[in-house]
Amino acid sequence: MKISEQWLREWVNPELSTEDLAHQITMAGLEVDAIEPVAGSFSGVVVAEIISAEQHPDADKLRVCAVNAGDETVQIVCGAPNARAGLKAPLAKVGAVLPGDFKIKKAKLRGAESFGMLCAEQELGLSDASDGLMELPADAPVGGDIREFLQLDDNLIEIGLTPNRADCLGVRGIAREVGLLNGLAVTEPAIAEVPASHDDTLTVELQAAAHCPRYLGRVVRNVDLSRPSPLWLQEKLRRCGIRSIDAAVDITNYVLLELGQPMHAFDLDKLQGGIVVRTAEQGESLALLDGQTVELNAETLVIADHSGAVAMAGIMGGDPTAVGEGTTNIFLEAAFFTPDLLAGKARGYGLHTDSSHRFERGVDFTLQRQAMERATALLLEIVGGEAGPIIEAVDEAQLPARPDVTLRAERIGKLLGFELPAAEVERILGGLGLGVTATDGGWTCSVPSWRFDIAIEADLLEELARVYGYNNLPITRIRAGLSMPAQPESELSPRFLRRHLAARGYREAITYSFVEPALQQVFDPELTPVALANPISADMAVMRTSLLPGLVSAVLRNTNRQQPRVRLFETGLRFIPGPDTALEGLQQVPTLALVATGQRLAESWASPSEAADFFDLKGDLESLLALGRRAGEFTFAAGRHPALHPGQTATIQLDGKGVGVIGALHPTVQRDLDLNAALYVCEIDLEAVLGGALPSFAELSRFPEVRRDLAVLVDKQVPATDLMASVRAAAGSHMTELRLFDVYEGKGVEPGKKSLALGLVFRDKTRTLAEEDVNQAVEQVVASLQTDYSAELRS
Repeated sequence: MKISEQWLREWVNPELSTEDLAHQITMAGLEVDAIEPVAGSFSGVVVAEIISAEQHPDADKLRVCAVNAGDETVQIVCGAPNARAGLKAPLAKVGAVLPGDFKIKKAKLRGAESFGMLCAEQELGLSDASDGLMELPADAPVGGDIREFLQLDDNLIEIGLTPNRADCLGVRGIAREVGLLNGLAVTEPAIAEVPASHDDTLTVELQAAAHCPRYLGRVVRNVDLSRPSPLWLQEKLRRCGIRSIDAAVDITNYVLLELGQPMHAFDLDKLQGGIVVRTAEQGESLALLDGQTVELNAETLVIADHSGAVAMAGIMGGDPTAVGEGTTNIFLEAAFFTPDLLAGKARGYGLHTDSSHRFERGVDFTLQRQAMERATALLLEIVGGEAGPIIEAVDEAQLPARPDVTLRAERIGKLLGFELPAAEVERILGGLGLGVTATDGGWTCSVPSWRFDIAIEADLLEELARVYGYNNLPITRIRAGLSMPAQPESELSPRFLRRHLAARGYREAITYSFVEPALQQVFDPELTPVALANPISADMAVMRTSLLPGLVSAVLRNTNRQQPRVRLFETGLRFIPGPDTALEGLQQVPTLALVATGQRLAESWASPSEAADFFDLKGDLESLLALGRRAGEFTFAAGRHPALHPGQTATIQLDGKGVGVIGALHPTVQRDLDLNAALYVCEIDLEAVLGGALPSFAELSRFPEVRRDLAVLVDKQVPATDLMASVRAAAGSHMTELRLFDVYEGKGVEPGKKSLALGLVFRDKTRTLAEEDVNQAVEQVVASLQTDYSAELRS
C-alpha cells in the first residue's frame, strides 16, 4: 500500500524525519518497502495562464502562446493539443531545471522564439501522463511556485502489509499505529450525519446473509458530475497510485484510502427495481467496468437488481450501471462481506482489485455507516445534490463474533522474557482499541471490530512486543536446567545410520509426505491413502503409505539431469490408514528407504564399469544392520511386491515378522517411469534397524584357527540362506565363521543344479583343535546337507 506522508501527518504528526518515521513503522511490523518523492526534482516552475494561443505560421502542430507568468508575459511555442486561452498550466521559465537535470533555455522553433516551456505531468515527474499540458484549477495563483501550490515536497511511503493487518489498508489504520507508537492523539476528520432532504429509497433484500450480513445504500439525486474533482482530491489519489476519473468514483476511492472501506456508486436511473444481494445463477453473465464480460458461477456473490446482476460483490461493478457524464442520480453502496467466503473469488476470474484486496482480508464490520456519511458529505460538497435516508439491511447473527481474550500477567514474563508494568500493558492494549479490564492475575480484553487477527492470548503478547519495540526487548541469557539424556547402548541413533550411509556413497533426500495418487497406487495398490482436503497441487494430493514414490521421483529428476549414478536414502513417516475411516486408527510408521541405480562404483580408471545389481543394495543394507550387532537375526526370503520384479524381490524378516522389502523395480514400472537403467529399492521399519544388542566382552582366543572349504551341488531353487543355517546348526560350537564365497552354474554343473562354495572357520578358546575334531564337524555338516537338501560334494 502507498500512502502520502503529508496525508498521514494530517492525522498524526510526530516530530520524526521521513526516514525515522519509516523505520518506526517497520519496527512495529508494518514493513516499509520504499520511500520515494511524489514529484521529480525541479526548480523554476510557476503557475502560468495562457492569454492567447495562435496557430504557428510554419507548423501545423505548434501554437504560439502568450503566457502570463505573474511578473511578466512571455511567448511560448507549444505543441500540446490542449493549449488554449484561459488554461492555467505549469510553466518552466528560462533558467528552470527539470527532472533529469534538463535546463530550460531560450529557443527558436520554426522561426518563433520561445521563452520557456509549458509542462505536462510527465515532464515534472508527477506521473506518466504526457498527452497534454497539466491543467491546473482556475483558482491557482498565477506566478506562484508550483511546488508550493501543489505541496510537492512530499514523499510516498510504500508499506508491504502482511495479510493479517487489513486494518492498516487505510490512512486511518496507519495513523492509529503511529499515534500509539509516539503517544500522540490522532486527529480524525469530523464525520457528521448528513440529514436527508428527500425520502427516496430502494428496497434491499439479503438473500445471502452469510456472505453479506450488512448492506447500506443511499439515493443521492441531482448531482453534477461535469464538475471535476478538486485538485486536493486528485492529488491524494494520484499519490496513492489511483487515477482520477470523475467526482463520484474519486470520492469512493478516497473513502477507501482514508477509512479502508470500499464503496461503489451506481447510476440510479439504470437500476431496475430494488437491490438483491444473492449468489449468481450458474452461467449468468456480467459486463464489468474493465471492459470484459465474465460468465459467473453459482458460488459468486453478486449485487443484483430485479433484472439481473449489476456487480460482482466486493470485487468490481458492472459497466451497464456505471456512473458517467450523463449521470444525475446516484445510488451509493457500502457493505461488509464475510472474508472467508469472499477469499479467492476474484482470482478465480483472473481479477484483483483494491476492493477485493481489502474485503478478502477483513474490513471493519461497523464502519459502513460512517463511510456512507463521509462519502455523502464529500459528494454534496463537490458536485451538489440532495441525499436521501440511509437504507440498511443487516443480519446481526451473521456478523463476526468478537469474543473476549484473556491475558495472564505471568505469561508476559515467560514468553516475552521480561516483565512489563501493568500500566504499560493497559496503555498499549488500550491504544490499540481494545477494551481492557483488570482481573485477578491479568486482564480481559474486548477486541475491536477492525482487528480480525486478535483471537487468542498469544496475539495479545505479540501486540505488546510489537508496540513496546522488538529492539527495546532486553537481552538476557537463556537459563535452563540441562541434563545428559540417557543413550541406551542397545539402541542406535538415526544420525549414526545417516553417517554410515553417507560414508557408503548415499545422499540423504527429504521428500514431501504428499504424493501423486497414481504413483502411490503403483507402489501400494492395496491401501487407500488419506486424501488431502486442500492439496498444494494435483500431484501432491494424498498422504504417502510408502517412502518409495517420493524417492523414485527424486531418482527420476536426477537421471533426467544427467546424473547416471544415484544413491539416495530417506528417513520419514509412512501414513497407514485405519480399517474403518482414513483418519481413525491412522498409523504413522517411522521408516528407512534406500534406492540405487547406475554403476556399481563411481566412474574411475581404477574400477571396472559394471552396473549395480540386487546384491549391491542388499550388501549396503546388511552393513547397516550389522551396526546393531544383530545382523544374524535378520533373514531374507523370496517375496512379492506389486511394484518390484517377481524374481528379484525379498522380504526382510526379524523374529519371524516381516519388517521390510528389498528388490528391483518391475520392468513395466521402470518403462512407465521412463527410467533408463534398473532401479533397486529397499524399505524397512526404522525401529527394527535402530534396535541393537547390548555390547558384551568376548575373550579373544590365543589358539590358531582352522579352515575347511566345501563345494556342494544342490538344487537351483535351494536358498543359500537356508543351506547356511543348516551348516551352522550341524557344525557344532567350534565353528566361529561361515562364508559363502562362490556361487556357480554352468559348464561342469548339471542343469537345474548350482554349486555353492562355503568356507568354514573353526577355533577353540581353550586349546588347539585336533584334526579329528575338525573332520568330525565337517562330516556332520556334509551329512546334514545330504539329508536336508540332497547335496553332493563337488569334486
